[in-house]
Amino acid sequence: MLVDREREEAGEERDEGRKGEKEKEKRIELYERGYGKDAAGIAKDAIAYAKESGFDVVLIDTAGRMQDNEPLMRALAKLVAINQPDKIVFVGEALVGNEAVDQLVKFDRALRDFTSGGGKGGGGGGGGGASASGGGGGGSGRGIDGMLVTKWDTVDDKVGAALSMTYVTGQPILFVGCGQTYTDLRQLRVSNVVQALLSD
Repeated sequence: MLVDREREEAGEERDEGRKGEKEKEKRIELYERGYGKDAAGIAKDAIAYAKESGFDVVLIDTAGRMQDNEPLMRALAKLVAINQPDKIVFVGEALVGNEAVDQLVKFDRALRDFTSGGGKGGGGGGGGGASASGGGGGGSGRGIDGMLVTKWDTVDDKVGAALSMTYVTGQPILFVGCGQTYTDLRQLRVSNVVQALLSD
């Protein structure tokens, strides 16, 4: 089940047409309850609804959290603290190169600061989104658990930033995006990265 709660807060357009789809025995449902409400509460309700309805995975799209936007990062930290997701996945673009590393480090630091009840998070520009999934896991001082790197198909052999992202966080790149649809998500093949690094 996909929880689309905060696109308006992050300045993204909302797709009114997608309410849910069925494919034989598999079902993806979009859970939305309007804007101007508490994101953490909506996520909690969505997880409860998913359990009642037989969904075993819940993806919560937090839509473009800027690490230097304190209110949005605090709202994300509250969502994490209340719902304790299994995974927090940072979503960033491959196209921005080493800037993505800076965004990721500051985002992770801000998330850790705010989930531990600390003060100011990291500063700096850039952007990033996070998706929280499931229910169960730690809460206080929580950072990201992995990354999804979009526009992977546009970087060819320029994979150094991706290597740096895994190095500085100690977390894996779970998926790479190679197109515009959900079916364009791929698992990162380490052998391809190594080959790109060693080629001229």
